[in-house]
Amino acid sequence: MASTPTRDRIKSQENNSDRKRLPPWLRVKFNNSQAFHEVDTLMQSQSLHTVCQEALCPNRAECWGDGTATFLLLGDVCTRACKFCDVKHGQPGALDWDEPERIARSIQLMNLEHAVVTSVNRDERRDGGAPIFARLIRRVRELHPGCSIEVLIPDFKGSLEALKIVMDGRPDILNHNLETVPHLFKRIQPQSSYQASRDTLVNAKLLQPDALTKSGLMVGLGETLAEIRETMVEIRSWGVDILTIGQYLQPSKQHLPVENFYTPEEFEELKKYGLELGYKWVESAPLVRSSYHAANQARALSSRFQLSQTTD
Repeated sequence: MASTPTRDRIKSQENNSDRKRLPPWLRVKFNNSQAFHEVDTLMQSQSLHTVCQEALCPNRAECWGDGTATFLLLGDVCTRACKFCDVKHGQPGALDWDEPERIARSIQLMNLEHAVVTSVNRDERRDGGAPIFARLIRRVRELHPGCSIEVLIPDFKGSLEALKIVMDGRPDILNHNLETVPHLFKRIQPQSSYQASRDTLVNAKLLQPDALTKSGLMVGLGETLAEIRETMVEIRSWGVDILTIGQYLQPSKQHLPVENFYTPEEFEELKKYGLELGYKWVESAPLVRSSYHAANQARALSSRFQLSQTTD
């Protein structure tokens, strides 16, 4: 279905890499705070990767300035080449089995209440690197037991066995991003499967009913508002508790162009619609990314925080 921009939506220019043409609500001021530099120094000293850096997240300055970051597991080279993503792709090296220890100790040093951990795809492995996720969750529980843990996982090619390895670690929040509406899925993620993404979210809830499940959409790739709403209904039918919606921004001229920019008012309308559908939390705004305000979501919804408040 062709995209038909609404009256108050802004159609992008042909050259979307020109930052000057971004709507004013998408321009980000750099945060040069001490907290930002402390996080940056810690990441470098521990030889860690963050999706904040690898994916050119527009919120890096804000989040790092607040002392939070999304850690990147399984190295920094992805075996897939999604058309929207700026993470390096190719043939990765061997798994670094000490990586979970370094990340867990960094989480402890930062004294985080909530930690978000994601990864590249490791399709060369049958388990997709799932044991690394499980090892990290368990090590954080040992070193920093009061911290809730959110894992943003790949689809593991639909492997129930790999997903079970992660869920056996008992994350507080299991996140897997659908990314887009069904008819655009293969265009932007040619090596991924809509069915595998669906199965990941459905099976995560079946394997651990008390875990919160979460997914995300990026918009501006040519979908319509009607298609976004239809996809929100479908994701909710899978039992997903938390949804994030943000504007796609073209990382480089080699990536898919932005087809349209949505206004802050349209994002607010989508948030209200999502809450009406029964989502426990909807984070919807132009600069929203998967882990944006994730700590707030955990504080409001995670049983770990609710239990601590009861026992205080």
